Amino acid sequence: MPVLRDSSTSRSRSTRAAAHWLPTGTAAFARILALTGAARTSIRCEIYIWGNDPVAHRFRAAFARAAARGVRVHVLIDGVGSSSLPAGYWQELENAGGTVRVFNPISLRHFSIRDHRKIFIVDDAIAITGGFNIAAEYDGDGVTSGWRDLGLELTDPAAIRSLVTAFDEMFAAHELRPWLLRRIPRRNNPPRHRTDEVGPVLCSGPHLVRNEFSRQLLRLLKSARHVRIASAYFAPSFRLRRALRSVARRGGTVELLLAGPTDVPLAQLAARSLYGALLKAGIRIWEYQPQVLHTKLALVDDTLFVGSANLDARSLAINYELTVHLRDAALAAAAAADFDRDLKHSRAITYSDWKKTRTWLTRLRGSWARFLITKVDPWLARRQMRGLS
Repeated sequence: MPVLRDSSTSRSRSTRAAAHWLPTGTAAFARILALTGAARTSIRCEIYIWGNDPVAHRFRAAFARAAARGVRVHVLIDGVGSSSLPAGYWQELENAGGTVRVFNPISLRHFSIRDHRKIFIVDDAIAITGGFNIAAEYDGDGVTSGWRDLGLELTDPAAIRSLVTAFDEMFAAHELRPWLLRRIPRRNNPPRHRTDEVGPVLCSGPHLVRNEFSRQLLRLLKSARHVRIASAYFAPSFRLRRALRSVARRGGTVELLLAGPTDVPLAQLAARSLYGALLKAGIRIWEYQPQVLHTKLALVDDTLFVGSANLDARSLAINYELTVHLRDAALAAAAAADFDRDLKHSRAITYSDWKKTRTWLTRLRGSWARFLITKVDPWLARRQMRGLS
């Protein structure tokens, strides 16, 4: 969900990073294109899905123009997420001097390992991240058109340095060569004793020591009073589900905004199979109705998490992900206000209503979907990662 109505004028200085919100896919796209047009030295773009559609073509042309005037342009796309692109798609950009690499090109050997991150950095000075990809379905307000999503712009030098390092390491390791991947854990994960000051940029992935996003979220949930989460796909670990239930049972509020219309029916079956225990613990659940919900937002008291990671097994255990977390009371209040506005477009799920839908066939399908998503998929990814150790 967006947290500021006018991202061009609503800015906030956090103790961790300077940031302001891009409240819709359309706003994020407009800002990226404007920054691309003004770029002087470098553009880095890492994206899971680059569509084969007019919206994505605009970005390709803008990047080519930047490269033609001498800007160093590096683009990293995922081999599965961007598999719709035809041969020769990037010729204009490459002829202008840009470089495009494909992370883990499609192969049966390491098919499960994907780069789901969304990063745009210009001139090593301004960065944008969020849940959106570069494709037509993300261009809209999330109510009347386009999927529901948001972006976050960062200008804090320390955060930018972390994002540049994260991009450059993945750009170098795009072919999943073991000797390159071994460099990533030492840089992207802080020492274990640093539980509070980990910085605003949290990188996670199957080759890293641990999932820093999950660890920081669990840490905050131990003392949380108010938790609001929007997640396109929802199948969190048992520890996260238990932590959420604990917040509600000790008198805190926990509100989940999940997908109504969805692009992944299997994920929705798995998510709905978990509703019962959460609702019985006092957690409130809504499903967003106007468009597909693609937002990834967690608001824990006055700390926000925004980025590419969903609360599901693939984001928490398989994909390479990047999340930014900021502790800022003003931004948290704005996020809560916008969360409320999105709830007006959503359907509340009660335990009695949920129970009525749980026929034996629905229970069977939900259990099978959850087994595939939370057990089989991570197991397959672990087996494929062994060959890269």
